[in-house]
Amino acid sequence: MSCSIVEKTLYLILSDDPILKLQGARDIRRLTESSLRYRRHFSDAVKPLVDMLRNSPSVEYNEAALLALLNLSVKDEGNKKSIIDAGALEPIIGFLQSENANLQEHATASLLTLSASSVTKPILSSFGVIPLLMDILRCGSPQAKVDSIITLYNLSTSQGNLTLILQTEPIPSIVTLLKSCKKSSKTAEKCTALLESLMSYDECRKALTSEEGGILAIVEVLEIGSLQSREHALGALLTMCQSDICKYRELILREGVVPGLLVLTVKGTTKSKEKSQTLLRLLRNTPCERSQLQPDTLENIVSNLISQIDGKEQTGKAQGLLSEVIQVSMNQSLRRLHQRATVCTPVDLSIAGGASTISST
Repeated sequence: MSCSIVEKTLYLILSDDPILKLQGARDIRRLTESSLRYRRHFSDAVKPLVDMLRNSPSVEYNEAALLALLNLSVKDEGNKKSIIDAGALEPIIGFLQSENANLQEHATASLLTLSASSVTKPILSSFGVIPLLMDILRCGSPQAKVDSIITLYNLSTSQGNLTLILQTEPIPSIVTLLKSCKKSSKTAEKCTALLESLMSYDECRKALTSEEGGILAIVEVLEIGSLQSREHALGALLTMCQSDICKYRELILREGVVPGLLVLTVKGTTKSKEKSQTLLRLLRNTPCERSQLQPDTLENIVSNLISQIDGKEQTGKAQGLLSEVIQVSMNQSLRRLHQRATVCTPVDLSIAGGASTISST
């Protein structure tokens, strides 16, 4: 990296000549696109770039300054704070409400990067960005919607922000995006993560069940989403059932949740295996006393559920997965027995044969 490039670019951005200033902003954007080192070296450019946002003579200037600031803030906590301290939020929020789709997209992307810091999250929410992000989620461009849901998720992890999101009636817009996106995408992951948190609220659970295909979209993520997405989907459904099993049991079973849960009991993480088995137990009808001959095993729980599932195709899929669950359980048990036998054999033989005690080394 040449110091002369940094000095020349800083000279341009600090110039009073609008043409030179515009070129400086574009150069900063280009140089900082993939270089953490350049981001640090151009930290002095933050204030003049924010001034460009505040006193811009054209959309072209706005875009150049906004994109330069966007790149400067990526993975740089110091620049994030400097951008906010320099007063960038006010013009960025104004661009969120712009009729220019490009400015709206760039502003949403800027808030996404700024929201990645625990320090900036409460500051962003205090400026009222959450309702505006929900407006983007409802009516923005496809890319702006994706950036909006990620930003909202980032903000939701800061204390108090989830309540602010709740006040915007978010469920219809989140479900609409989840239904339309690829279920294995990052977008689906953030949608289900936010839904998992929101399912703690009764009004959000009611809103989800009121949305056509709302529960089904979560079940689809449970089946074909990324591992992280599937865990969030599982958490959302589990929270619903734990809040009121009688209200949500049939609604969830109707959407064919059993096969996805079975896969997680076999191939999920330790956490998701435990949660999926818990949900399977909750989904089972338990008004009658348990038979002493039918222990509360995973296989019996699933068998009980399968017998209540409508549709031959769905039943066949679940039964096939049940066989896999049973086979995996048997294999795991045999491996454990083999390991125990391997560990115990030398000691057992030495005792049986009266051999001298094996000394430790």
